[in-house]
Amino acid sequence: MTTTSTQPGTDTDAGPRGELSRILAERWTCRQFRPDPVPRPVVEQLLRLAQRTPSWCNAQPWHVHLTEGAATDHLRTRLMEHVQSHPAAPDFPFPVQYTGVHRERRRECGYQLYDSLGIAKEDQEGRLRQLLRNFELFDAPHAAIITTEADLGVYGAVDCGAYVNTFLLAAHSLGLAAAPQAALASYPDFLRGHLGIPGHRRVVAGISFGYADPDHPVNAFRTRRAALEEAVTWHTGSVSAEEAGG
Repeated sequence: MTTTSTQPGTDTDAGPRGELSRILAERWTCRQFRPDPVPRPVVEQLLRLAQRTPSWCNAQPWHVHLTEGAATDHLRTRLMEHVQSHPAAPDFPFPVQYTGVHRERRRECGYQLYDSLGIAKEDQEGRLRQLLRNFELFDAPHAAIITTEADLGVYGAVDCGAYVNTFLLAAHSLGLAAAPQAALASYPDFLRGHLGIPGHRRVVAGISFGYADPDHPVNAFRTRRAALEEAVTWHTGSVSAEEAGG
């Protein structure tokens, strides 16, 4: 008799577990979208799925400002004007610097991006052009700006980070593409003014989303993930590290 393995945690699981494994493996960051808008019922389904994100004490600190149609075009036009004449001033400090393995991973991702577009290492103008594409939302028909309550501090932002992840996975499950963008959080004062975001809300990140342009070369590359031994330290004995060191 032929049997199918149902061992938990395998990539061959049938049903929801296997589907989640597939979505996690396939999801990628889209950097060029088609102009076609996503139908409102599909966007609402996406938001309902993202709303299932767990949070500390179920506080659900996120509030999303979402654009469609003319509002998206107006946002990208005004945002591009703003970034070219104002310094970045994010609500949450960006990394001071990337060092060690984090620097290596960041550089590898950057090289893949620029190589896909034929932008040479010494082409600073080309690199700047691509950086500014963030503020054009990569031509996406929709943008979602994720905010948290200021009083909730860093853990409100952590919960919003979980929301962003759920949003990205849900989008992929619905046949949509998305790009999580810290760059959009560089100009929170502009976003508060343009979108009417209250002053007690902090901008965590943005997400551009819609339908991917499958023929654009920038959408062809995929980033790697570190091996488990680089990300996990196992503790199995009855002696603590402090005790062992003593």
